[in-house]
Amino acid sequence: MSFFETKWETTTGHVAGIALMFVAVGMFASAVLEALGGTHGASILLAAVLTLVPGASLWLFTRPGQVDRATVFNAVAGTWLVVSAFGALPYLFAGTFQRSGITLPVVFADALFESVSGYSCTGSTIFGSHNLISDQGPGILMYRQFTQWIGGMGIVVLVVTVLPALRASGLGLIGAEAPGAGGDRLAPRMAQTARRFWYLYAGLTALIAVALFAVGMSPFDAVAHAFTTASTGGFSTRDASIGYWDSVAVEMVIMIGLVLGAASFTLHSRTLSSHRPVHLEDPEFRAYIWLLTGSTVLVTLLLCSEGMGPTNALRAAVFNVVTLGTSGGFGNATGPGTNGDFVTWAAGPQMVLLVLLVSGGCTGSTSGGVKVMRLVVGLSHARRTIRSIRYPRAVLLVRHGGSTMAEPLVERIAGFMIIFGILVVSGTLVVAALGTDLVTAFSGVIGSLGNMGPALNKAGPTASFVDGFATPARLVLALLMLIGRLELFPMLLMLVTPYRTLQERFDFHRA
Repeated sequence: MSFFETKWETTTGHVAGIALMFVAVGMFASAVLEALGGTHGASILLAAVLTLVPGASLWLFTRPGQVDRATVFNAVAGTWLVVSAFGALPYLFAGTFQRSGITLPVVFADALFESVSGYSCTGSTIFGSHNLISDQGPGILMYRQFTQWIGGMGIVVLVVTVLPALRASGLGLIGAEAPGAGGDRLAPRMAQTARRFWYLYAGLTALIAVALFAVGMSPFDAVAHAFTTASTGGFSTRDASIGYWDSVAVEMVIMIGLVLGAASFTLHSRTLSSHRPVHLEDPEFRAYIWLLTGSTVLVTLLLCSEGMGPTNALRAAVFNVVTLGTSGGFGNATGPGTNGDFVTWAAGPQMVLLVLLVSGGCTGSTSGGVKVMRLVVGLSHARRTIRSIRYPRAVLLVRHGGSTMAEPLVERIAGFMIIFGILVVSGTLVVAALGTDLVTAFSGVIGSLGNMGPALNKAGPTASFVDGFATPARLVLALLMLIGRLELFPMLLMLVTPYRTLQERFDFHRA
């Protein structure tokens, strides 16, 4: 019997092993940076070794098994859980979140929250007045940015690029992980499609980095923010986020990068292949641009009505609309009470931003939220339901752009919206019961489930989640981040298998 035949057959273990090796590479690079300019190089190096060893072991001693839909969901959800847990090690070993009067379980919970927020590209953070970002070494800062970059396009998508053994099942893995991508095939082989996604992603990141350097950022900050702009993640190397530079040019580059990151990468690929822009031919992209434009105009008018100057109102409106409408989550407030801090705004413009917290960007992008296409189709389905009451015998169709949507897809989108609403309500009740005020709990749950990052009240762009949420509440939000990053179904369906196992054993013993 050959060595390959003696390997443990587990798709989840094999995919998770390769994913951990990719994460370990990022940790090693961060350890080098930290050794050059920080004090925790050895701590990050230890985390890298402890991540690489189990990752390499799983890769060497396992092989992909028979892949069906249940296995795909388990593999994707299991990989994200494993990566998030090991991703907390650099923060834990470096003592990043240690502070007086805090026990080790709370420190680990904080490190896990930051890790989940990073890899899920949510952007919520534990850093704040008690623990400044500016006090961290370059290795920790770059690792934090790296978590969002590798999570933006998808860890499992990266695994598929180097795992030909998965063959056609790679399409299901990408479809289960990539935010709304639906597993669009851009090349004859799935590994080629995954590589094309990553080439586009890396190219966009490089362009953003060059542009940020050209408008005044240091090379370190330019690369760091390019990571979290292309991924629409929102982590920054500065406590004041983009407000640190107080530069319209920097904000313009960030906004353009966010809009491109929140647009479908399939459209980017087709544009490059056809040598002409095809984005405006897509009904979802057109709706996405109209949503951002209309929201910007509305928020600007509302801010002007509250006494803000037109120039400041436009700058504050367009940046916050774009950063929240793309799930970026950056802030451009230059100090407490400034125009860019939307927590200080009146209720009207905040309600517009709350809608953007739900919507997100386009399918097949790095953006979070329920996606514009789902909103458009959901509204069309609701309109059809109302019309069917008036015309009970009419054959009414759901349309998106000029196309008719297939009924199974409409039903799945409707189911997604219902589950999203149930999770928002139940999550709000749980987080509020754990000691959070209702506005902070409600917006924080929406921001976490939609991977948006900042929300309203005590969860604003200049706030730390330590101040607004107790430790158990932060763990609930971390779970919602993972559920939202995987588009609800993989993480929820992963829980079905242990539930059925327990139910079968219970029924067996009862019989």
